[in-house]
Amino acid sequence: MSPFLRSYLTVVWFGLASFLVAGLLLGISALIRPNNPNAEKLLTYESGVDPVGDGWSQSQIRYYVFALLFVIFDVEAVFIFPWATQLERYGMFGLVEMGIFVGILLLGLVYAWRKGVLRWV
Repeated sequence: MSPFLRSYLTVVWFGLASFLVAGLLLGISALIRPNNPNAEKLLTYESGVDPVGDGWSQSQIRYYVFALLFVIFDVEAVFIFPWATQLERYGMFGLVEMGIFVGILLLGLVYAWRKGVLRWV
């Protein structure tokens, strides 16, 4: 067997071992944990507030859009930090590319601002 395939076989063995250990630990914990279900434990609970009324309610779309914008601008950091650490390596090409990337993000931010999405009501 070639060393290339042997390295993949090592990864497969470690993957199988991790699944085996995780399954074994989950199985042991299921056997030794206490199990005393009652109506109070099965009651829906969130943020320390007891549920009142029906659990179904309609939410405004602006909260989802606000959260989506947060995720988009948060993920931007995943691309900017590695670029910033290797700035000398990429040179002017990397600077122009990151400028285009930040420009597109800035256009999205301006668009969201003009549409009133960032206004928290």
